Amino acid sequence: MEGSELRAWRRSERQRLLALRSGAPAADRRRWGQHIEARLRGLFNERADIILGVYWPFQAEFNPRPLIDWLISRGSGVALPAVIDKKGPLEYRQWRPGEPLVDGVWNIPVPQQRNIVIPQAVLAPLVGFDRQHYRLGYGGGYFDRTLAALWPRPLAIGVGFELSGIETIYPQPFDVPMDVVVTEAEIRRR
Repeated sequence: MEGSELRAWRRSERQRLLALRSGAPAADRRRWGQHIEARLRGLFNERADIILGVYWPFQAEFNPRPLIDWLISRGSGVALPAVIDKKGPLEYRQWRPGEPLVDGVWNIPVPQQRNIVIPQAVLAPLVGFDRQHYRLGYGGGYFDRTLAALWPRPLAIGVGFELSGIETIYPQPFDVPMDVVVTEAEIRRR
């Protein structure tokens, strides 16, 4: 599958998966989120004092805010992504709960203060994911461009619900696989 056919398939698959995720009962998503958070805590339990790139939850995604509080209580830092160029990589800005946020692209909050950091690991929300750990995102390509640009390259952790697993996303040369995929069911390592 190539070109316009692939773009149409990805757009359709993205819509299908977003509807599936949004249509799942909120109680199930909360329970799944608790399992994901426990798995992520296990991953970071031995990694104190890191900076983790996180995201602000959007469209029924896993909510990392309790994980943020836990990480900060252990001496780690977090950073939220900000779009500064619609064709460029994301910029990660260090942030702590209580610090001012402003609306970014799609009205997703970003830190008002521009304290730019390079995280050692980043969480990437999964609209979909395949067996080879490739991620289907929202279609902007921001995360792939960011991973390609950051040095040193952070550990890429895709986070999503098991119902988002698909056979393949038909990866292209610009797609960057996740190092780890975490769902409520398991941790998959590449």
